[in-house]
Amino acid sequence: MKSIFSLLLLSVLSAGFSQTKILVFSKTAGFRHSSIVPGKPAIIKLGKENGFLVDTTEDASKFSDAVLKEYQAIVFLNTTGDVLNNVQQAAFERYIQSGGGFMGIHAATDCEYNWPWYGKLVGAYFKGHPKNQKAKLNVIDKSHGSTAHLPDVWERVDEWYNFKKAPSKEDVKVLVTIDESSYQGGDNGEWH
Repeated sequence: MKSIFSLLLLSVLSAGFSQTKILVFSKTAGFRHSSIVPGKPAIIKLGKENGFLVDTTEDASKFSDAVLKEYQAIVFLNTTGDVLNNVQQAAFERYIQSGGGFMGIHAATDCEYNWPWYGKLVGAYFKGHPKNQKAKLNVIDKSHGSTAHLPDVWERVDEWYNFKKAPSKEDVKVLVTIDESSYQGGDNGEWH
């Protein structure tokens, strides 16, 4: 999993930016994942190993035009609930629209349910998940650095999210789908 995360993050970082600094944001206003605690130093370590700087915060006031322009990517690390006010949301929208990068990790889809723009950014909102179990993932696009090394069908044990409203195929670039017939509790059908 570390190699996939590294490749995804490096893809974001190499997307034409001149700076090498990211902001990891992990504020929660709902369920708080215990993985936030080890996640921050893990991303800092990835930065040291791959030549980029990492700042971490749970302070939403950092979401201003002046602060965000310092970063080439923002990582939402298990954010939950309503974590940004309207002014902060507007600054984040401008940041993304001006070419800033974004990566949402895990519960980032369990965040900002009343902000439709964010829902489009993350692709879908969290609905729930069955127990952790093995499932088959179909690698649809191997041209991306994060999937190039994977087999056509990748089996792994994980926590498989169900989403409230799946994005249309035209709105997202699909790299991997999950075969819901390979595990119990999926409710997004073939387009998952």
